[in-house]
Amino acid sequence: MVGAAIMRRCSLGTLVLVMLPWTATQSAPQVTPNGFLVKFEVTVNAPAAKVYDALVGQVGSWWDPQHTYSGDAKNLSIDPRPGGCFCEKLPNGGGVEHARVIYVAPREILRLSGALGPLQTSGVAGTLTWKLTSDTDKTRVQLSYSVGGFIVGGFDKIAPAVESVLNEQLNRQTN
Repeated sequence: MVGAAIMRRCSLGTLVLVMLPWTATQSAPQVTPNGFLVKFEVTVNAPAAKVYDALVGQVGSWWDPQHTYSGDAKNLSIDPRPGGCFCEKLPNGGGVEHARVIYVAPREILRLSGALGPLQTSGVAGTLTWKLTSDTDKTRVQLSYSVGGFIVGGFDKIAPAVESVLNEQLNRQTN
């Protein structure tokens, strides 16, 4: 589970559950000495309400369990309200806050703040944004993850790994 900046069109979780057709494009991550940005852009053949509902209400169905601490994506949840948590339950009453919800406009924007996955052990901050733009029965989904701060070894080494994990997840969602 990682966040970063990737420009690509993909189907964000919705497609795993309802197998909706989509189209995608991608560009390389932007990396600087102080951070990186990954962006995705996807067009999904579904209304924004359906895409948003799958994004926030079915995260356990589309998030790759290999990129969780518990090994089970069903332990994930997103509470889509300011201050809400993108959290994971762990055994014995434990848990992980992957990110905190900082902005919500239902069916339009969901923005989270947090250092995902292995980034949590570094001095970084990250902002993960899903922006949905509806056009009748199609929805353009823009996903970006911007990370800045300090990380041992530099951002040029972690950004491609983050991009790869996000790419895997998004491709997994469409199979």
